[in-house]
Amino acid sequence: MTNPVIRPRRLRTTPALRRLASETRVHPSELVLPMFVREGSETVAITSMPGVVQHSIDSARRAVVEAAEAGIGGVMLFGVPDVRDAIGSGATDPNGILNLAARALVDEVGGALTVQTDLCLDEFTDHGHCGVLAADGRIDNDATLIRYQDMALAQARAGSDLLGLSGMMDGQVAAVRSALDAEGFQDAAVLSYSAKYASAFYGPFREAVASTLVGNRRTYQLDPANGREGVRESRLDIAEGADIVMVKPAGSYLDVLAAVAAMSEVPVWAYQVSGEYAMIEAAAAQGWIDRRRAVEESVLGIRRAGADAVLTYWAVELATWLKEDRA
Repeated sequence: MTNPVIRPRRLRTTPALRRLASETRVHPSELVLPMFVREGSETVAITSMPGVVQHSIDSARRAVVEAAEAGIGGVMLFGVPDVRDAIGSGATDPNGILNLAARALVDEVGGALTVQTDLCLDEFTDHGHCGVLAADGRIDNDATLIRYQDMALAQARAGSDLLGLSGMMDGQVAAVRSALDAEGFQDAAVLSYSAKYASAFYGPFREAVASTLVGNRRTYQLDPANGREGVRESRLDIAEGADIVMVKPAGSYLDVLAAVAAMSEVPVWAYQVSGEYAMIEAAAAQGWIDRRRAVEESVLGIRRAGADAVLTYWAVELATWLKEDRA
């Protein structure tokens, strides 16, 4: 056929037509910025994540104002304590760094964006695992659920809008939901990292939270080979009362993300993790890729696969670009 009748290229001929025919868009309100907050007054750069820092509470206050002005949907807080112990006591201390940070940022920006908190023990335990250890060194699932309940109440009292359950313990959503409801926190929302995989792409995050982990988390995080298991975990969490479910990482698990989005009756989010961020930044620094285009395309791909919102370390920068494009 030398003169095709069907010409899909017609809708690509001008920027205006391409915008009009675009199937997927990213809006600043669909972006969430992960933030690390440490004890003390110093702000510390994270060498494996150029441009990302461990904030002091004061610098976190300034950063969250910038995030609100950029119009993003929220910030997800991770605590970096000075002292850790076997049960992660700092996670439930009202004056622990994560709860202090949540309180400070809620006071700073109010309802301008959602202040979210990571609900997991790994940042606070001296062994670096996401749960309480049994005498034989295994993760005690049910003892961990009790700690998660206490942690949820501490975060809710600190004013967190949304609790991010990232520990991958069986029954964690039901346990936390029951504890919150019993204490009058019916409006506290629960985000479950339902399909969280034991991924190699978490490496820079370990530096970001000063992780003390020795070994791995393969007995509770998902096997990267298993797609259906991620869907099953998401179904279970929805049945237990999760308000939102999450797939993590995003880029290597777009098939899982699409499958979860296809069946879910609640919003589905995805986390573009530290290793995904670090790879693009490293390649861009070498001049091998166009940084802005790679960032935009990577987040767009996550949205196209079905994510209603994306946790990304580029949230504020990307939101600023999106605003410039619309101006």
